[in-house]
This record gives sequence, C-alpha cells and structure tokens, in this order.
Amino acid sequence: MKGLLRLTWLLLLCFSQVHAATQDEDAHAAKALLEKALTYYHSNGEKAFAAFSRQGEFIDHDRYVFVVDTKGTLLASGGPSSILIGRDVSELLGPDLRKSFKAALKVAEGQGIQQADYRWQNWNDGKVEHKHVFYQRVGERILAVGYYLPRATPEHARGLLDKAVEALLKDEAGTLNAINTLRGGFVQDDLYVFVVDLNTGRYVAHGTTPRLVNTDFSKVKDPDGKPVGEPILTLMADQDQGEYKYRWKNPVTDKVENKHAYLHKAGHFIVAVGDYSP
Repeated sequence: MKGLLRLTWLLLLCFSQVHAATQDEDAHAAKALLEKALTYYHSNGEKAFAAFSRQGEFIDHDRYVFVVDTKGTLLASGGPSSILIGRDVSELLGPDLRKSFKAALKVAEGQGIQQADYRWQNWNDGKVEHKHVFYQRVGERILAVGYYLPRATPEHARGLLDKAVEALLKDEAGTLNAINTLRGGFVQDDLYVFVVDLNTGRYVAHGTTPRLVNTDFSKVKDPDGKPVGEPILTLMADQDQGEYKYRWKNPVTDKVENKHAYLHKAGHFIVAVGDYSP
C-alpha cells in the first residue's frame, strides 16, 4: 500500500504546475512546447524520449513534456516523475484523467492537438487543483504538456457545494473536520467551503481561514466594511438555496475581488462556496 501511495504522489509531480504570469501566457507556452516536441518526435522517433526526459530545451520553467503509450506506460517525462518511466501508470490516474486518457485513445491520428481539463491533488498542499493539458496522439504514443489554471468557474463552485452538502449530511463531524484540515478535496483552486451553524450563528468550518471558526458570522464584513454575514443569514432565513455577491480576498491571487457565493442549507447548517469573477 505504501508503495502504491508513493507511486501516486510521484505521478502527481508529472502533472503539477505552478502559477505563471497569466493563464493566456501559460496556455500559449504549453502549446508551443508541445508543438516543438511533436516536430522533434517526428524527426527523431523514439530517440526523442531521452531528450524529453532530461534538463534542456523541452523544459520551459515549470512546463515539460510527458509521453505515455496507449497501454498507459509512461515513456518520458521532463519532471521528477521520470522515476516512473517504464511503469504502467494508468491505474494511478484519477477519474478525470482516466476519462481524458480514454478520450485521447479515441482520437484518430491527424486530428491535431487536443485539450482536456482535469482535477488533481497537489502533493505539496493537499489541495485539489484544476489543470489543463494539450496533447496529441501520434501512432501508439500520446505527447502532452499541462499547466495549472488558477481561477475556478461557477460550475466548479456549484459542484464543490453539492459535494460538501452531501458529505455533511452523511458525516457531520468528519466533514467539518475535513474542511478545517484541508482534507477531502474541499479546497479546489481558489474555491473553498465554509459552513455556518444556524443554531448559533457562528462559523463551524472554513477552508482557508480556520481562525474564523467559532466567530459570529453575523458580524462579518467585507474589506470595505460592508456587511456580508448578516445579509446572508437574512437571505437564508426562509429559503433552502440562494446566492450572494460581495467582495472578498481571493486565496490564490491574494487580492480583494468580486465573489459570487452559492448557498445551500444542510440541516441546521448553511454551506457556501463562491467563485471569483475576473
């Protein structure tokens, strides 16, 4: 079991990326690196794998080329996960990556570069992060370059909210503890869950600021002094779901931005997740 966990963490390194200057720059750079790798592979065949797997022209800051075959064997990697070269990594992939991998196998050769999104846990901080990958199938090989997406979408926010509500209804104590200790995937990109107890009016869980736990939610205000907690409590007093917009610090950018919170009652709790508008 420990060996499998170690392999899993090492595989995460293959896909983990850090923030670049902007998302557009990351996308352009990742695609350009893949195009360069494809050209090199067409000219050099499998001899290219050695070049992809060492420090050099196929590593661009935190972006690098990785190659798997159609059976799931890692053939090349410019990251620390090069230790997995030669191993079947298909069973270590999460559901999103398995779906993307299967989709890649269905793409006929000659269809050009494809794209996919997936979520993956960052072994450094325990957070589930949003990744984007450019890939192309060439024969029995799939060449790819991925990068990190720092800003989640409203769809992701609502999905995380549904997950938190379901978990809370099944295991109240365990879910609150998981949110407060960054376990269970309740922090994703710039999304996080917070929970307020309607019986006490106090926070019982917060995905990024645990010091807020046990504080009076009704007194919470935005950085400009505008009430946030009180209007949310009023809004949810006689309804099971709602939405509220306010200003709040984005934990990824560390800047105060517009936030759109999605709210849902789960028993005597208000569960909330919000995305940040650019």
